[in-house]
This record gives sequence, C-alpha cells and structure tokens, in this order.
Amino acid sequence: MGRIIAVANQKGGVGKTTTSINLSASLAESGQKVLTIDMDPQGNTTSGLGIDKNRVENTVYELILGETSLEECINSSVMEGLDVIASNINLSGAEVELIAIENKEFLLKEKIDEIREKYDYIIIDCPPSLNLLTINAMTTSDTVLVPIQCEYYALEGLSQLIHTIDLIRERLNPKLEIEGVVFTMFDGRTNLSLQVVENVKENLDRNIYKTIIPRNVRLAEAPSYGMPINMYDTRSSGAEAYRLLAEEVIQYQKDK
Repeated sequence: MGRIIAVANQKGGVGKTTTSINLSASLAESGQKVLTIDMDPQGNTTSGLGIDKNRVENTVYELILGETSLEECINSSVMEGLDVIASNINLSGAEVELIAIENKEFLLKEKIDEIREKYDYIIIDCPPSLNLLTINAMTTSDTVLVPIQCEYYALEGLSQLIHTIDLIRERLNPKLEIEGVVFTMFDGRTNLSLQVVENVKENLDRNIYKTIIPRNVRLAEAPSYGMPINMYDTRSSGAEAYRLLAEEVIQYQKDK
C-alpha cells in the first residue's frame, strides 16, 4: 500500500513546489514508483515535471468533479517511474463549484484510494492556503511534510497549520500525522539562517529532518526547463540535498 504525503504550508514561497517536484524525482531515481498530484491551481509542479499545463486535457479539476476517469488523468513525467496528475488555472474555481457537493472533503481520497496500491509513494503539492483543496489533500494523505524557509518569519503561521492538521485528524482523517519539517532556502553564509534552524528546533516538538535544502541557483533554474534538479544538474548541491531527503523519507517509513 503506497504512502501518501501532502507537502503543505499556508505561507507562499517556502519551497513547497520545489520540494514536491524534487522529492518525487529523487524517490523515483532510487527505484520507487511515484505519483505526484498537483493540487495548486498555479500548476507549477505540473510544468516543473515537463508537462504543458495549458495543453493537458484531464487534470485534478476534472477528476474531483467526476468529469473524467482516474486513468485519463495520469500523465507520464520526464522521469521514468514518476507519474503526474496535472493541474492548471481551472482548479481555482473548484472550491465554489464544490460547495453544494456532499462529502466534498473526501473527493480526492475516494479517487486515489483506487490506485494507491500501485505506487510506493504519492506526493501531493498543496496550494499556499488552508482551503478545501488542501483539506482534500490532507484527508487523502497519511502524513504532512512541512517545508520551512530559513527566514525571520519562519515560525509565523506554523501553529495555525499544526492546529488545522490536528482538526483534520480529529474530525476527518484519524490516521493523519505530521511527517516532519524540512528547512529550505538555507544560506550557510548568514547568521539568520543558522538562527532560524536553532529557533525552530528549540520551539517545535516535531520530527525535523536532518537534511537541509540549500539556497541554490540551479534549483531555481530547473523548473523553467521542465526538469527536476537531478536531471537538470545531477551534481548540484540541490540535487544532492533532495537525494538525502528522499533517503530520510524512505528510512522514516522503515522505522515506523
């Protein structure tokens, strides 16, 4: 049975999409069968894995509205062993359209439960808000991975996210756990990055992954070429970091 991980943080610009793309690719590179689901209407995970978000016909939007089959939504990415359920701007209107639908919090789960046994990992990239799309991702998932940017306001909003996860566990998905926190955009040359890491470790009683994702130009460039970092520049510090994170994620499951 595949393990489903939602990558979530209601703050924008913390590396959710970068982490979704490159963790998925690194897991696939290590021989895992991976499905990445793009739940963000911006569709950046979709394009970052080599799929034209403006031309794809069947997206997660059509899937949750019941307008297409699951099989028709699954696309091959630029990497072997990594499939994608795409997203685009159409998804931005889904929340309004879903208001009157019963069990609207479980629409994604009902679909993904059919295929989770076909994959080792299913990674869901959430939008930068705690809306119905994020709730659907969390009711579908086993765990939530929280990227935190190494900046002054890193902890701001984190308590709200943890409260939301606790509410979803209490009311909608009793098995949901916090997978852990991963630091992103770390700049070892600044005292601020070092202070943020220490501050979060002192104040957060959660699993914190040892791997820290550096601020890396090649990581920033890779999406514009429709490639994960391990294809775009396999020897870059960003590629090495996401490989190490993938190893930790796999080990976390073994230790459970």
